[in-house]
Amino acid sequence: MKINDKKKALKIINKVAIVTIVVNLVLAVGKFLAGIFGHSTAMISDAVHSSSDVLSTLIVLVGARIAVKNEDKDHNYGHDKFESIASILLAMLLFATALALGWTGIKSIAAAAKGGEFVKPTLAALIAAIVSIVVKEGMYWYTIYYAKKLDSQALKADAWHHRSDAFSSVAGFVGILGAMLGVYVLEGIATVLIALLIIKVSYDIVKIVLRQLTDHAAPEELVGKIYKTINDDEDVKNVDLLKTRISGSIIYVEAEIAVDRELSIVEAHDIAQRVHDKIETTFEEVRHIVIHVNPY
Repeated sequence: MKINDKKKALKIINKVAIVTIVVNLVLAVGKFLAGIFGHSTAMISDAVHSSSDVLSTLIVLVGARIAVKNEDKDHNYGHDKFESIASILLAMLLFATALALGWTGIKSIAAAAKGGEFVKPTLAALIAAIVSIVVKEGMYWYTIYYAKKLDSQALKADAWHHRSDAFSSVAGFVGILGAMLGVYVLEGIATVLIALLIIKVSYDIVKIVLRQLTDHAAPEELVGKIYKTINDDEDVKNVDLLKTRISGSIIYVEAEIAVDRELSIVEAHDIAQRVHDKIETTFEEVRHIVIHVNPY
């Protein structure tokens, strides 16, 4: 995480989680009432969806709280990967949501094609859909702001969960408006398209997280900058080896540098320590660095 103060990071995570849970519960109650009085089964389904979103926020909260814990005897390199695990679970929830939406859309299209009977919703349901779109999109921007501030993949996934809810509300809006106008097939078409978009989002999240969990090397551009930072030191004769790996949201670096073979152990150590400190201060995403000294 970009914020080095773990207590501050945890405080932010707790705040975002509480705001999200409260908003989802209030929104769920509002949608449920609008669905009943507005004669809209789509809005009632959306209300159930909003109430179930509390689960995703709890997953983020648990994963992030574990991730910010300090190293211990069982986890010498910290707990950052727990956040990646939480992100995987959220991606699975997004994928399941997309499948459910897609199936609902297909059934809606089939029912419209058969000329089935539909109950015409009222203006209350349409207004509720608009409010849901605005609130959930607002929650996306609220959550993504802190996700970027903390460099938290789990919060980013939860932000996209908010946006997927906004998309589903867009489908609800289209469907309700279409039903009010007598064009019942619109909701099914919009729902299927949105489901495909959410599947793409869940795939992108999994792809990023798998890079974190499989110790993928850092981006070439960043590796090049780290190499230059080491090589620019006047006492470093050569960079014999440079390895990087992404673990959770942080990057580990291993380097071998060649220095004048006539230097004392203390002098060689001081050079290695200087290079170590320079990398840590220059690249905030790098947490742990091992510098090995070779004779030149």
